[in-house]
Amino acid sequence: MSNQAKADNLSRELVTLLPKLRRFAMTLTRNASDADDLVQEVCERAITRSHLWNGEGRLESWIYAMTRNLWVDEIRKRKVRTGGGTVDAGEQDELIVEASAEKAIYANQIHAMILSMPEGLSSVFLLVNVEGHSYKEAAEILGIPIGTVMSRLSTARLRLAAMINGTGEARA
Repeated sequence: MSNQAKADNLSRELVTLLPKLRRFAMTLTRNASDADDLVQEVCERAITRSHLWNGEGRLESWIYAMTRNLWVDEIRKRKVRTGGGTVDAGEQDELIVEASAEKAIYANQIHAMILSMPEGLSSVFLLVNVEGHSYKEAAEILGIPIGTVMSRLSTARLRLAAMINGTGEARA
């Protein structure tokens, strides 16, 4: 397969990943504008570097790992600059869900709760519980040991359950 054909094929697959990719970017950035910028940068980089994709494993995992790495680089750049930070999760744009009004409100509340967790917890929760990645895949995407994924996921689940039940944040 030629490099152009590979890039075209990857572009088509990226389009189907966009909603998932944006949700993941939101767990990292905590800001809709930054998430959109990050998604755009990841898509551009994936297409221009499609020759680096070896076709092994899941494309989604390769894209998520690239997203995380680009965000880590951006955080490092921001530490050098002054005034560049993130926005509190409470000030985020709401998640738009095509559903009944009640379900949409509930989905927005759950989304806000997930975003209110620390980045490490929300990213693991999203990758495993929402996107369906295995613990191993999540560990590879986030560059952390599998035991850390399991620990963070347990903590995130407990916190989310406590927030849903209105008992505050549980500590695991």
